[in-house]
Amino acid sequence: MTDQTPTPAMSAEEAAGRALVARTSFEKEAVWLPSLAVQHWNAGQTAIDGKTFTDCLIEGPAVMAVMNGTVFDSCTMGTTSDMRNLLYRPVGRDRMAGVVGVSNCRFVRCRFAQVGFTGSDELLDELAGIQTVTAAASGSSRA
Repeated sequence: MTDQTPTPAMSAEEAAGRALVARTSFEKEAVWLPSLAVQHWNAGQTAIDGKTFTDCLIEGPAVMAVMNGTVFDSCTMGTTSDMRNLLYRPVGRDRMAGVVGVSNCRFVRCRFAQVGFTGSDELLDELAGIQTVTAAASGSSRA
């Protein structure tokens, strides 16, 4: 005898999340990094992998763990007077917690807002040399 229990219908929110995870390219759109990460985690993926973002605004708040195969091509990394203000060096040796893992992704002419970056020492040294940041306004108040 076969089970005649009907399969529950997928909610519109779940369908949208699955469609977002299945996409491999994003172009000329705002991408809220925390939401993209959660959709990947809900799909059983521990990192955002194999995506291309072109002319996008990548928004936080978030810390991006830049993993193997990820490249930044002509991107504006954030608003600061010093790129090093956007970098976070891990102090442990094991896996990092509370970060958005990104591997094998390509960011082309993207702008990052409220996103910090972490990864290997070599990666952080490379990112520290990037000159594509927007200078913070002088005399602005801090929240």
